[in-house]
Amino acid sequence: MKSSAQNKTPSTQKFIGIEDIQNDIVLLPGRQAAQVIEVTATNFALQSLEEQQVKILSYASLLNSLSYSIQIVIISRKLNISNYLTILDNDAKKTTNPKLAKHIENYRNFVADLVKNNDVLDKKFYIAISYSFLEKGAGKAGSAKDKDAFIQDARNMLGIKTLSIMQELNHIGLVARILRRDELIKAYYAIYNHEDADDRLIEAYHTTHVQGGKA
Repeated sequence: MKSSAQNKTPSTQKFIGIEDIQNDIVLLPGRQAAQVIEVTATNFALQSLEEQQVKILSYASLLNSLSYSIQIVIISRKLNISNYLTILDNDAKKTTNPKLAKHIENYRNFVADLVKNNDVLDKKFYIAISYSFLEKGAGKAGSAKDKDAFIQDARNMLGIKTLSIMQELNHIGLVARILRRDELIKAYYAIYNHEDADDRLIEAYHTTHVQGGKA
């Protein structure tokens, strides 16, 4: 039997504000839910002026088309390449070709100097789309205890919103995909623990709320 002190100890779940994750739906307190999509990056600087202008106008069109709020999240992680450098060192030692060993050593030193003198970051781009039971209207919100009905409503509404945003992103030339349960757990773990399973440290965390084209 748990002691009274144990019963009073708040769980981690209360601090992170997530009640559950079912498939690709994040369940939040107060009968709220969200779906998260990951968006591929594009090298904007290397594109022509015309291509850049098209992307800017398409992005503005996406924002202006919104009738609900979204959250844009950018996570930058400083890469830890120590394991990769160790692999290169081992390859240089194993090879019986002196010239190849020298090439590997030179490449290893180049990579080490590149990371030492420059911030090499891995960036992830996410869009979180929200749903509230109030969107059905006060008369149609249903019982607060009817969790299954709420999840089904959330899945239906989020599916419509997510499809619309992914189509707009496709017009910009960006590829997006919905994060599934395991991927969501990994992403949230990385945010709250400042690390992830790939031994990369979070360097920066940026988030922007957008409602109907207003950031």
